[in-house]
Amino acid sequence: MSETPENIQTRTFNFACDLIGFLRNENLKEEAGRVILRQLLRSGTSIGANLEEASAGQSKADFISKSNIALKEARETYYWLRLLKRTIIPNSSKLEELLDESRQITAILTVIVKKAGQSLNRQKVR
Repeated sequence: MSETPENIQTRTFNFACDLIGFLRNENLKEEAGRVILRQLLRSGTSIGANLEEASAGQSKADFISKSNIALKEARETYYWLRLLKRTIIPNSSKLEELLDESRQITAILTVIVKKAGQSLNRQKVR
């Protein structure tokens, strides 16, 4: 999992594009489904947006803060995808792909945030 920030930014952008494409094809009539889709669209597209902000961070602490927000959004996205699969769209291979990518993005962001935090702590000790 040695993703560079540029790679994770590209990956989260592509994930958001895939998510939008998936959601466009889902025409859910019931209110619960529409609410989940709105939440999913918001959190899933926010991951990459927060990483873009992190890359322009004014300090290491700012980078960590924005990356941590991206991580929280990734976790929320994973939640909504799981909920969608369990309750509304149980047999979708595209949804499975999105779930898998969401898990991987969350794992990568977890590593990025931890490493950046460790680096910041080492700088403070010096």
